[in-house]
Amino acid sequence: MRPLSYLTLVILTAVSLGSCRKIETLSDIPYIKFTSFAVFDTTDILGNHNQGGRLNFYFEDGDGDLGLRAAETGETDTTNLFFTLFRKVNGVFDTVPDDDLLKPYSYRIPYMERTGQNKLLKGTISVTFFYLFYDVADSDIVRYDFYLKDRAEHYSDTVSTCEIPLSVNGLYTNE
Repeated sequence: MRPLSYLTLVILTAVSLGSCRKIETLSDIPYIKFTSFAVFDTTDILGNHNQGGRLNFYFEDGDGDLGLRAAETGETDTTNLFFTLFRKVNGVFDTVPDDDLLKPYSYRIPYMERTGQNKLLKGTISVTFFYLFYDVADSDIVRYDFYLKDRAEHYSDTVSTCEIPLSVNGLYTNE
């Protein structure tokens, strides 16, 4: 074989092998991990001063079926991110009653879909809470438990935030 042909064959083989990457696989069951919660002051459209909070969490889903399309008539699934709020009372976290002004509703994660061969999804989701019609006291310390559901009815594990003092603006993490 001539040296030029041999060199061309080696280069083509190296490029072919280098471009072949194994497709990453993850579980079809969604994985979530709490990353942070930020407490901040905010003003509503009427000029009222309130507290707000922003939950950030990491997610992975191996089959890429997170999120729901816009609600349609007769659709049964309208939410896919669920919260339980705990308030610290006498050093112990208790679930808040249904009439508690801080009790969060469930949320809808928007529809996500990957095209191509690799369907897995990874990323960060942020959810903002506004504590309207509620005067935050110095003693208000809360914690959220949350989980999500994908379109195939797979549920993630339930994850907890750290302790969150609502009266102190700042970023709160487990670290």
